[in-house]
Amino acid sequence: MNLYLHGLEPHIALGDSIYEIPSGQRFDVVKTNPPFGTRGAKQAPTRDDFTISTSNKQLNFIQHVMTILKPGGRAAVVVPDNCMFADEAGEVFKILTEDCSLHTVLRLPNGTFTPYSANTKTNVIFFTKGYKTDTVWVYDGRSNVPSITKTGRPLTPDYFAEFVTCYGNDPNGRAKGKADSKEDRWRCFSIHEVKERAYKIDRLAWLKDESADNGDDLLEPEGLATDAISVSQAAIEQLKSLTTLLDDDAEARINGHLRTDVPPPELIAPAPRLEQLPEETNHDSDATRSSA
Repeated sequence: MNLYLHGLEPHIALGDSIYEIPSGQRFDVVKTNPPFGTRGAKQAPTRDDFTISTSNKQLNFIQHVMTILKPGGRAAVVVPDNCMFADEAGEVFKILTEDCSLHTVLRLPNGTFTPYSANTKTNVIFFTKGYKTDTVWVYDGRSNVPSITKTGRPLTPDYFAEFVTCYGNDPNGRAKGKADSKEDRWRCFSIHEVKERAYKIDRLAWLKDESADNGDDLLEPEGLATDAISVSQAAIEQLKSLTTLLDDDAEARINGHLRTDVPPPELIAPAPRLEQLPEETNHDSDATRSSA
């Protein structure tokens, strides 16, 4: 629907983008926001075009985009922070910088995807296929920027005005030069500096983020409610698991796997020792003892 609304004729194929072998169609431009989270298949895809084997969805989407781009094609891909420091992140980004020019990284403000994924910290990576990476320009649009909220601080183009100026008018990111940034949010890193950080792009940081101590950065009631719902849902899932265990235990008792005629040891009162019985009890008649 989004494509239709922007005057584009979509060609839609039903399938799994990263677990199925793509067609031979290649593209000049790819702009994508892969799904966040870990829901779905957990195993690594078995694809010959994926150099690095990983079950991380976002890292696999980066490899997928590299495959479906034409030589000289360009991409802008939204990735969460955890994608940039995951176990295989350094390996995937190493391949990316060798096969593509990873020329720009934009750190998005906190809460950019409010209310859908309010607490996920995200970035946009821009790269062009067929050129090796010499430098990576990073724009920090997050540090010391109040979080985006649904009503009080909605996301507007103003948040990206300076980044657009710094990026320049070349879609392949070759017009950046030494554009000024008022708060030193725009910085260049050589490929050698990237290598020194083991290709972990999240380590290309320099601004100290003091917004965490600022009350303006607190979530709105909607965000707090979303967090509360998430916690409650997790608790419900745990209760469901406990209920399942109890049901299994009850079924086992019914099927005779457990002896129900014997109470648990902690409920059985210890029998009195012989010397603790009243003295007259030892002299009871046989009839008395027998009835007892």
